[in-house]
Amino acid sequence: MEQLTLGIGTRLQHTQYGPGVIVGVKYAVYLISFIHHGIKEIDKTDTHLDEIIPENVTEEIETHSEVEKSLLKILRLWGGLNEIVPLGDKWRGGTMVLHSGDKSVKPKEVPIDSFFHKIVMARDRLRVLEQQINGHKGLSDEDKVNLQQYITRIYGSFTTFNVLFRNKEQWFVGEKGAGE
Repeated sequence: MEQLTLGIGTRLQHTQYGPGVIVGVKYAVYLISFIHHGIKEIDKTDTHLDEIIPENVTEEIETHSEVEKSLLKILRLWGGLNEIVPLGDKWRGGTMVLHSGDKSVKPKEVPIDSFFHKIVMARDRLRVLEQQINGHKGLSDEDKVNLQQYITRIYGSFTTFNVLFRNKEQWFVGEKGAGE
């Protein structure tokens, strides 16, 4: 690939490191965050790079603030990737048992790890939906705000499951907690 002048947020494919996103631009190199190899400095003339989706095509050195914005954009672009969220230690290996009000129905046992994974997947998909709504060009700002309020209420409905999370910063936050 000839010398690129791509900006932060550009998605690339590297034959050795796989898919990545430019998170910084220096004079002769790109700082690229690769999914499986972390952040690497790659020469702009590296022949192992293939551009997937160009963004901010310029040549400039980025500040921390710009990198932060770019990381948020990267998270949106790679929205299908899931964050690793740890289950609270006291629940690890546990079982959730559902008893029917009808005594003739056998109780249903579900491993808490599996249930927790489904809760996290639902949360991740809500976040992607939220990003797609916020970035949708066909919706008015009023429509976006109205849809965002529904998503916030859904997060509020999920706060019951916060007891399963090890880290408080990964909890669901509804309307009451959003302003705190």
